[in-house]
Amino acid sequence: MKKRLSFQQNLLVGSLLFGLFFGAGNLIFPVQMGQATGSNIMPATIGFLITGVGLPVLGVVSSAISESESLYDMAKPISSGYAILFTCLLYLTIGPLFAIPRTATVAFEVGMHPFIKEEYLKLGLAIFSFIFFAFTLYFSLRPGKILDLVGKYLTPIFLILLSILIIATYAKPMGQINQFSPQGNYINQPLFTGLLDGYNTMDALASLAFAIIIISNVKKLGINNPHLIAVETCKSGLFSIICMSIIYTALVYMGATSLGSVSRADNGGIILSMVSEHYFGFIGQVLLAAIVGVACLKTAIGLITSCAEMFSKMFPNSISYRNYTILFTFFSFIIANFGLNNIIQLSIPVLMFLYPLAITLILLSLLNPFIHKQKDVYRWTTGLTLIAAFFDLCKALPEPMQQNLAVKKIVGIAHLYLPGFDYGFGWVLAALIGFVVGLIIWSIRRKSTIVNVDTRH
Repeated sequence: MKKRLSFQQNLLVGSLLFGLFFGAGNLIFPVQMGQATGSNIMPATIGFLITGVGLPVLGVVSSAISESESLYDMAKPISSGYAILFTCLLYLTIGPLFAIPRTATVAFEVGMHPFIKEEYLKLGLAIFSFIFFAFTLYFSLRPGKILDLVGKYLTPIFLILLSILIIATYAKPMGQINQFSPQGNYINQPLFTGLLDGYNTMDALASLAFAIIIISNVKKLGINNPHLIAVETCKSGLFSIICMSIIYTALVYMGATSLGSVSRADNGGIILSMVSEHYFGFIGQVLLAAIVGVACLKTAIGLITSCAEMFSKMFPNSISYRNYTILFTFFSFIIANFGLNNIIQLSIPVLMFLYPLAITLILLSLLNPFIHKQKDVYRWTTGLTLIAAFFDLCKALPEPMQQNLAVKKIVGIAHLYLPGFDYGFGWVLAALIGFVVGLIIWSIRRKSTIVNVDTRH
């Protein structure tokens, strides 16, 4: 049995990690964050990299350490019911509720928005998303070489074009970072705001769903011991971490300096398009639009097929893979027509709820060699985290919903009694308390079992 992968094999797995995590949609958030950070770019970027890059790799490693075959298997120590519910919520979030509709709207914002008059934007989005999802459905129902061919040629072209744009940003900056003041929460809480912005990539959630792909590929290369799989995944993850960190940092810098030449925009797709036009004119804008459009299409096809496969496996006696594919594609089309800004706004409360649960599951799985999937530890940690995450969800609801009297009372209670809530991390103390309580109960039960055994003898 092999004990380690070669450098080339680590590089191969690292490339796969990068390809799974970095889609065209990941471009828009660091650019938009850059425009808002101003002179506080450093702490905000560090926060973004922790949750946008570090957590996804830890998610894959935790799955290997806990010897989990799927997200359901990973969450099962809590309970079978919770595992099913959490798996469904997570796949729907990285699928038809938010991530898949976002692929169409990002492609539209980068590729079509600049060429359409404001009064025709809704009609333009409807037509574009219909064509986009028609192609998505066609290829999702016929998964084959098309994905490999598109990924094989598209990703290098996409990275080359992006590299040219990034190099231009550094060679001839549009402005100076220090001349722009931070906006909103970036004024006083740049690090914590950056941490929360990293949630928007949804990569930590996706890592729990896609970990099995990475692990199976490491096994195919001859590594079968769970500990060694985790070690080799960490080593391979370094490549992904370095690449993603470089790109994200450069994109934040691009956004921060862009204000010297382009205006502020509601989302990163528009900013990216304006920057491309600034440096390369109309031709550069069109080329970027084409590349991002096909990249988003590839991402949509991959997410549709992954979600349809998971639901057809979890509920084999209900709907077929084909019907799930059609259902998810149609639903994604409907959601996409709410527009990119609305999709992002609606996704934030869900992400504020799911991310604490995902992070604690990752950390518990990483501790598996010591806690051995002990149910009390899993249940208490998750239970208290869930309560605190609900408060975060309420706080992140759209403004009209926050005016509801019940929501106001819930948020008010959290402000008073939940340390860290104001920063979006009220769940941390709750999770820690739950973990300690779970350990104490486990210890008491273990001692009781030992005493009973001794008594019988």
